[in-house]
Amino acid sequence: MATEISNLLSAAAPRAVAAVRGVSDDQLDLPTPCSEYAVRDLLNHLYDVVVNFQALAGKRQPEWTEKPDHLAEGWRDRFEAEAAKLVEAWSDPAALDGVSPGMGLPQETVGTMVLLDLTVHAWDLAVATGQPYRPAPEVLPPLYALCEQMGPAAREQGVFAEPVGTSSSDAPEMDRLLALTGRDPGWSAGA
Repeated sequence: MATEISNLLSAAAPRAVAAVRGVSDDQLDLPTPCSEYAVRDLLNHLYDVVVNFQALAGKRQPEWTEKPDHLAEGWRDRFEAEAAKLVEAWSDPAALDGVSPGMGLPQETVGTMVLLDLTVHAWDLAVATGQPYRPAPEVLPPLYALCEQMGPAAREQGVFAEPVGTSSSDAPEMDRLLALTGRDPGWSAGA
C-alpha cells in the first residue's frame, strides 16, 4: 500500500539518506544553516524526527524530551533503516485519518511536516558539509504550500525564522522554500 505522503517520502528519503551518508566524522562540529545546531546536533535532530514521526503516523505520542546521541557505530545505516520505517509508517492510509493526538493537527499536515524536515534538513546537512543537494521536485509544491499555510504560526513558535528575501517568482522553487523557513539559500559556512 501507499499514500500520497508515503510516495513523497519515498522520493525525499533517499536524498536525505545520501546527505547523511555524505557527512564525514571530521565534519560533525561544523556549523549549519540552523544556527543552534552543529552538524552533529542536526544529525541527532533529524534522527529524532524520523523516529518520532513514525510514532505520529501510528497516532502515538512520540518521545521528544529524550535527546540521545545517535551517532554511535553504524549511525548512517541506522538512519537509512529508520527512514525506510518512516516511509512504511506513512504508507498506511489510516495514518492520514483524523487529527494527531500528539500535535493536534490533521494527520495529513503532520505527514507533510516530516516531509519538510526531511527535505530542508537534508539541504542543511549538504550545504554545511559541501555536498551537492537537489530535492525531489515533486515534494516542493506541497512543502511550499505548507510553509505558506503554517509559516506565521511556525515563526511565532520559533520553528521558522523570519522569511529571507528570495520571494521572486523566478527564483528556484527550493530557494523560495528555504526563504520561507527563514534560511538564506546562499548560506555557506564561511559567510
